[in-house]
Amino acid sequence: MDLDSVLAKLKSHTPKILGSERYSRYAVLVPLLEKEDGIHVLFEVRSMELRRQPGEICFPGGRIDAQDVDEEDAAIRETMEELGLNKHDITSVYPLDYMISPFGMMIFPYMGYINDIGKIQPNPSEVGEIFTVPLSYLIHNEPEIHRVAMKMEPEENFPFDLIPGGEKYNWRARSMEEYFYRYGDKAIWGLTARILAHFIEIIR
Repeated sequence: MDLDSVLAKLKSHTPKILGSERYSRYAVLVPLLEKEDGIHVLFEVRSMELRRQPGEICFPGGRIDAQDVDEEDAAIRETMEELGLNKHDITSVYPLDYMISPFGMMIFPYMGYINDIGKIQPNPSEVGEIFTVPLSYLIHNEPEIHRVAMKMEPEENFPFDLIPGGEKYNWRARSMEEYFYRYGDKAIWGLTARILAHFIEIIR
């Protein structure tokens, strides 16, 4: 391969996150709605019939499908399916920062406003219950942050002879922050709490 061919390849390349083609891609919506006492954030409790994470608290959302126009379209579609809404029931949709999880997922969060709370009809096959938390409560109550250590364990046939230090190589210690919000008997944690904390940081 000559230099011109190499340069042509690089010129036509659009940078992206290295390895991102192997990540599962998800989109979620942080739903806002208005009640008598002000703006609330809506949460779902996942149905106990679901195979993945039954009973956990989350935002509406799911995997981005081939038919979705883009990440925003996927977030709106999933919210419509899970809360029984039409597209015109969800307005003022704005993107938040996207996330890359240590577990091979890219998550694209959006904020959206549900303009008629009375139209919400949760899909029982996916949603066990819904509840809301006043935005003012979330603004004035910082999340608890706890750390989870991540241990490096090379596989049995790892080629230690190819790296400096061999089996005594000094692997960098890693940890992950887990956010927790408490509200009554509800514990909002994990990626949902991290997205929520980021949203609160923006509006502050």
